[in-house]
Order: sequence, then C-alpha cells, then structure tokens
Amino acid sequence: MVCMASELVYYRSMKELQIYQIDSFAKQVFEGNPAAVVPLETWLDDAVLQKIALENNLSETVYFVRNEEGYHIRWFTPKHEVPLCGHGTLAAAFVIFSELEPQFGSIKFDSKSGVLNVKRDGEMILLDFPVFEMKPIANLPEALRECLNIQRKEVFKVDENSNYHVVLSSEAEVRAVKPDFNAMERLHPYGVVVTARGEKTDIVSRCFAPSSGIPEDPVTGSIHSALIPYWAKQLDKTVIQAYQASERGGDLFCELKGDRVQIGGYAVKYMEGKINL
Repeated sequence: MVCMASELVYYRSMKELQIYQIDSFAKQVFEGNPAAVVPLETWLDDAVLQKIALENNLSETVYFVRNEEGYHIRWFTPKHEVPLCGHGTLAAAFVIFSELEPQFGSIKFDSKSGVLNVKRDGEMILLDFPVFEMKPIANLPEALRECLNIQRKEVFKVDENSNYHVVLSSEAEVRAVKPDFNAMERLHPYGVVVTARGEKTDIVSRCFAPSSGIPEDPVTGSIHSALIPYWAKQLDKTVIQAYQASERGGDLFCELKGDRVQIGGYAVKYMEGKINL
C-alpha cells in the first residue's frame, strides 16, 4: 500500500484524546449510569465538544481542565450542554482518583452550578451539591398529563435543572410508568421525574429527558438536589437512601446538610481508549 505525502501529514496532525467510560452509581459494570469522561489540557471549541458527546451517544459526556484550585468541569448530553450532572461528576472524580491523581483525597470542581467539592470515603465517592427547591404548581401542563397519563397528582417544578417532579403514591406506580415521549418532548426544555416512597429504600425515582436525547436516564444524581430536601421533610430524616428504578438501576446514599445535599455512590471503569480528531 502506497501512502501519499499529504496523507502522512494528515495522520501526523491528528489529535488524540484519552477517553474513559465509567458506570456511575454502580459496583459492577452493566449497572448504574454510563458516562464518557474526556480529560483535556485546554478547552476545545464547544462545537467539537458537542460532536464528541453526540458520537458517544451516552446520556452524558463530561470534560474537565485543570485550573489553579482543581478542575473546571462541563457536561454535554447528545443534544446540548447542561448546568449540572451527578453521574458525570461522579465518573470524572472516579477517573481522577483512580487513574490521574491517585494521591488525591478530595477534588474541587468549578462548574456552571458553582463549586462542587468531591471527596473519597473508602470506595464510595461523595458529591457536595446545591439544594434545589421543588415549587408546587396548581395547573398541570397538558403535555405532562398526556405523557404520563395521570390525572390529579402532586406536581412540582424545579427551574435549576429544568424538571417537573411528580410525586406518586407507591414504588409500584413509579415502576409502572410508561411515558409517551412524543408528548413529553413538548415540555422542552423540561424533563420529568417521578418519585415515591420506596419499599426497600427510603425513596425511589425515575427520570425522563427525551428532548435532551435521553428517553430515560438510568441514574440521575442532580435530581436528588431537589428530591432529598423534599423527602427529608416528608420522612422527617436527613439521611436518605435512594434508588433509581430504571432498567439498569442504581443506589444513591444521600444526606441533607443545610443548603447542600451530599450524594454518595460507587463507580467502576467499563473501558478506556483514544479519540482521534
């Protein structure tokens, strides 16, 4: 095979990026929520970051760049950037702790949602996230009524991460939800969270965001910024074990600490490789 000189220049100029795929909120692969983690030396154009996320076709691709106090972190779904992502943050911290900086016991991430401190607790990773308020709404949006086929339920709106939260009567009802994703897309930019008291855990939930390219998110750390303060009042306790009842499923070990929510979880590496740009 003969290579032209121009082809050699092309191959030499290709940029390689390290990529990891991590299953977050899981103790073994094929569980929890997979996230792609791409460490960067400097930021690439946003259009390139978005194309990588689309190519990965996971609910989140997370990028971070070293700064003076820690890292600047960003998260992209296949369709757009989001202001906060729990499982992506957990995955990024896992890569830093296990692959890049094993001597670290804690990490400071700067993000669009403020400073996020992360620390190790044995094999568990603890995320320090802000509290979000679940604001009750009196009138159920018609698209929400259609997409869940529900009538009168407690419904709340969370603006910080653009979700409607619907409180159902039981874990069985949460598991039985079969959304109409076409109707749900009309709620854009809002997704939908359904939640209830759990049978074996304190609470359960599911999260849907089809307009972000995520029909059902397997495990969503960020929604617990709102769920934990709400359920802490309902259950009269601040330490809450949560389970996200998706097909893959995942456990979250949470605690309300004033105006912050601590979200703990495990993670495991599924694979690593190179991106050629």
